[in-house]
Amino acid sequence: MAHGKTSYVCLPCRASYKQAHDLTRQRLCPRCAEPLIHAGSAFAAPRRRDIAAWRTLAVLLNAGVGFHKSCCGGPGFRPRTMREIRERMTYAQRSGEPYARALSRYQVP
Repeated sequence: MAHGKTSYVCLPCRASYKQAHDLTRQRLCPRCAEPLIHAGSAFAAPRRRDIAAWRTLAVLLNAGVGFHKSCCGGPGFRPRTMREIRERMTYAQRSGEPYARALSRYQVP
């Protein structure tokens, strides 16, 4: 059951692919044949050579933070640096807040 185009990401290849969203099939990277991660329809891939941005993206996707459109137009705040990631992860550990929610916070209390 396909609905619309969405982004799938291969972290090892640092590649993104727009494909029809279909929950019934597993997507594989055309370069390395590893499973692709569903990133969402509001995802914009960093440049392949921007290794720091891909590290940050890996943390977000592995924590379950996607880039899906909300009712207000975009996915909301997403950290762009490892410093922002560390601040939010530290907050999550101290407060008990789930990592995905802490990583989506615009500011850390």
